[in-house]
Amino acid sequence: MSENVKELNARNFDDFISEGDCVVDFWAEWCGPCKLLSPVVDEAAKELKGKVKFGKANIEEIRELTDRYEVMSIPALIFFKDGEPVEKNSGFIDKKRLLEMVKAVF
Repeated sequence: MSENVKELNARNFDDFISEGDCVVDFWAEWCGPCKLLSPVVDEAAKELKGKVKFGKANIEEIRELTDRYEVMSIPALIFFKDGEPVEKNSGFIDKKRLLEMVKAVF
């Protein structure tokens, strides 16, 4: 995980999403597509530093959040604006598509 992506857990999740634009990557250690998406998220976070916050939430550690946001498959990216989910993507996407989604959503 890069310095531009915050590791999220049950204690800091709500505070992280509460203000501004952010993208949260829901993932698991055993998930192959999650491992492919991780560097894409890192690169996008670096490119959008200061504009959009990026975080990663391990579903094995935050089951209650996966239920709250109806994460049924991973990797899942949820886009939040001031604490409210505004867009969701399941499965791997490349950096170009991620940046296009960020631009369209925010």
